[in-house]
Amino acid sequence: MINGMTVSRWACINFSRSVQESVARGFCNELAQMCQVSGMEFNPEPVIPIYSARPELVEKALKHVYNATMNKTKGKELELLLAILPDNNGSLYGDLKRICETDLGLISQCCLTKHVFKISKQYLANVALKINVKTGGRNTVLLDAISCRIPLVSDIPTIIFGADVTHPENGEDSSPSIAAVVASQDWPEVTKYAGLVCAQAHRQELIQDLYKTWQDPVRGTVSGGMIRDLLVSFRKATGQKPLRIIFYRDGVSEGQFYQVLLYELDAIRKACASLEPNYQPPVTFIVVQKRHHTRLFANSHRDRSSTDKSGNILPGTVVDSKICHPTEFDFYLCSHAGIQGTSRPAHYHVLWDENNFTADGIQSLTNNLCYTYARCTRSVSVVPPAYYAHLAAFRARFYMEPEMQENGSNGCSNGQAKGTRAVGESGVRPLPALKENVKRVMFYC
Repeated sequence: MINGMTVSRWACINFSRSVQESVARGFCNELAQMCQVSGMEFNPEPVIPIYSARPELVEKALKHVYNATMNKTKGKELELLLAILPDNNGSLYGDLKRICETDLGLISQCCLTKHVFKISKQYLANVALKINVKTGGRNTVLLDAISCRIPLVSDIPTIIFGADVTHPENGEDSSPSIAAVVASQDWPEVTKYAGLVCAQAHRQELIQDLYKTWQDPVRGTVSGGMIRDLLVSFRKATGQKPLRIIFYRDGVSEGQFYQVLLYELDAIRKACASLEPNYQPPVTFIVVQKRHHTRLFANSHRDRSSTDKSGNILPGTVVDSKICHPTEFDFYLCSHAGIQGTSRPAHYHVLWDENNFTADGIQSLTNNLCYTYARCTRSVSVVPPAYYAHLAAFRARFYMEPEMQENGSNGCSNGQAKGTRAVGESGVRPLPALKENVKRVMFYC
């Protein structure tokens, strides 16, 4: 780990009837050791003894552990809550994440019973990676970033956004779509991200809350929105304002490219202008697509130097001619090593580019970023900001409180006091506000 964090106050809650306390204790000890071996400072002893609870009493159990630890530590908050869950846990996982992240402000790590009984070093190492980033550490940094050699990123402060919208399943005709935006919070390394989520109208693809204004009885017209909040948090984290914006947008079909570009680029511009007059950093807007039917194969399957162990094309393969658009700026990138089945390359379509990237420049930047995904030690198939946005939007489905999920009306969680917005304004009820310490980590969970 590049920056291993210190976890001195943690607790464990066991929701699995088949796991005895001694087994749970053994598992926690092994995990604590693995965190230390990986580069963290991890206190081997929990704040309170491991607490066993029944899954149906999840809220009561979490509040009990929260209060008991606060009493023991004289008001200092827990840095990590480990939770052992049954293998088939129904709504328990979602309920636990909702209560921890919107109510108590706890960072949690869930582990399934099967992993507790059969402890593997690889599993523990993967969990240690997740715990480190959730507690504010960094696992990987690009060598080029440290030595300031990334073209058009290392030269001036650059913020990289990822955005995605997830829609409800087919057949659900009332529940809202959920938009998520994440943005890098460190420069020049570009590895830490913060995320915001927002519910919006059913099956609406344009992200409504990128920038918005509303009337406040005291302050008059107030500007807000996800882009503005993330630009502000980047400035707080780095001490500099971003002078370049790279925006990876996931989940847009070809028919909606220019509709999304016009609306969302305009929102980015307005968010920048609302912070400072004449503040207009150049923007590069790239759509990422994973759902397509293009597959790439080595020219000669027998030539082992052009395939990896599974017979797939080598990671880092780029195709930007012949099968791409004749006049537009797009390319296929297979950034990951295929493990099983045929690798599916990601398709990147640069819709707008004020930073004047060369084709090689944007391709190598995108490929390099794929090696900075925090939850594993491999390169991933989609650029991490887009990946994190997808995970954040998926996580936010759990934040809809149960009674809301049934009648399907919901809206926005970026930690602002959204009470100023009337519920009926868009027919979508806001999501509960995220706790401040959760915004940085919800998509690593």
